[in-house]
Amino acid sequence: MHREIIIEKVNRFLVAEFEIDAGMITPEANLGETLGLDSLDYIDLGVVIESNFGFKVKHEDFATMETFQSLYDYVILHVGEKVQP
Repeated sequence: MHREIIIEKVNRFLVAEFEIDAGMITPEANLGETLGLDSLDYIDLGVVIESNFGFKVKHEDFATMETFQSLYDYVILHVGEKVQP
């Protein structure tokens, strides 16, 4: 799956799941602040990522994701690992 497709897919489910304006999602924006995430929302985000991309997200992995770009990079990395032989 190409990087641009992954980013588009992530943005689509973030808009739908967290009911935010797509214009608020920029690579450098703070993930938690923009989405208004609390600890339960991070669990929901992990479930949505898992259902859309087929890999399990560890809750502690969110500690390293401050921006949307870091979320994209995380998903891209794990989708790439999933398709590796």
